[in-house]
Amino acid sequence: MAKDLEQAVAQRYGAADLSERILKAITAAGLDPDRLTPEQLAPVDEFHIGGRAATIHAVAKMGLTSDNHVLDVGCGIGGATRYLAATAGCAVTGIDLTPAYIAAAEELTRRTGLADRVTYGVASALAMPFENGTFDAAITFHVAMNIKDRPALYREVARVLKPGALFCSYDVMKGGSDAMTFPVPWAETPAISHLTTPQEMQVLLRDAGFEVTEVEDRTAFGIEFFRQALARAATSPMSLGLHIVMGATAREKFQNMLANLESGAIAPTVMIAKRAA
Repeated sequence: MAKDLEQAVAQRYGAADLSERILKAITAAGLDPDRLTPEQLAPVDEFHIGGRAATIHAVAKMGLTSDNHVLDVGCGIGGATRYLAATAGCAVTGIDLTPAYIAAAEELTRRTGLADRVTYGVASALAMPFENGTFDAAITFHVAMNIKDRPALYREVARVLKPGALFCSYDVMKGGSDAMTFPVPWAETPAISHLTTPQEMQVLLRDAGFEVTEVEDRTAFGIEFFRQALARAATSPMSLGLHIVMGATAREKFQNMLANLESGAIAPTVMIAKRAA
């Protein structure tokens, strides 16, 4: 059953021409596709609420340095991995279920000159191809919403981290209302949407061997992000943006996300947890 769910998720996200579409949009935006920077790619490669601003906010809590090797679980097309490599100077490994995402991540990372610091692989977050205690830190941004077996996910993250390592999770969690509107960026229907509450999440992390050190509700930030994004789209549509990854239903999904945030159905939350020694 878990394998069937993973296949459904990978197929949902896996547009075969994704790299080609992104490069075409980069050229349309007046950028040189052979001389790119992570900042230039931020509008399209940060596929989570708040984009680059949210990445900066979350990883600043971790104190990463150039000596760290960081794992990005569910890296998408690599926005956060490139940000970490470019700003902290650390080595980064990204995994994702979707081959098209990994192909795009590798292509964009090569074009930003960061391929010597970032590596990628197609892999399941529930069975990662790494030895115990491989990484100094880990992040996961807007990934767990598609994973039903949360205990297995967090046990696996704990397994590949060194004792005392930090884990930063920034995910959409279930709010106080059950009236959730679909489609949303991670699911067309409830069938592959598996949200937990922040309280349930903390129990899951503790059971997996983590100490939760910080919990931050980012709902107000998310509401403002979607209000601004929808206002910009109405007046000056961008050639380079998340619509390239999300497809024709991007605007509807953004509208639904705003409605879900305002109704309290969802609560984007950052959690910092430390792997037990």
